[in-house]
Amino acid sequence: MATAVFVSFDYDNDARLKDLLVGQARNPDSPFEVADWSVKVASSGWREDARKRIARSDQVIVLCGRNTDTASGVNVEIEIAREEQTPYFLLKGYDDAVRPTTAASDKMYNWTWDNLKKLIAGGR
Repeated sequence: MATAVFVSFDYDNDARLKDLLVGQARNPDSPFEVADWSVKVASSGWREDARKRIARSDQVIVLCGRNTDTASGVNVEIEIAREEQTPYFLLKGYDDAVRPTTAASDKMYNWTWDNLKKLIAGGR
């Protein structure tokens, strides 16, 4: 059974990265499926919605772009993943990608297909 992942990303700047990851999840040898992703509209209950989505996922993939350090939603989703004890990792979307402020000291991994499969399997 494939690992269910929640994808956290900067909705304003990195939707294309999410689309690329969803495409990779469709590969026949993919060890993961995208169960859900960041909430687009910041409503009054978006944090609880994000918490529910993260809690029912096996892992969180944080796609890092050029403005991820200012993406407040990504920072909240990382905090929720920690609180829910849902494992997460940072995936480098661009050569000049930056970490979210709440994960400033976390390792950011290069986005290759082999790397992604290893990370999903817990290789970090």
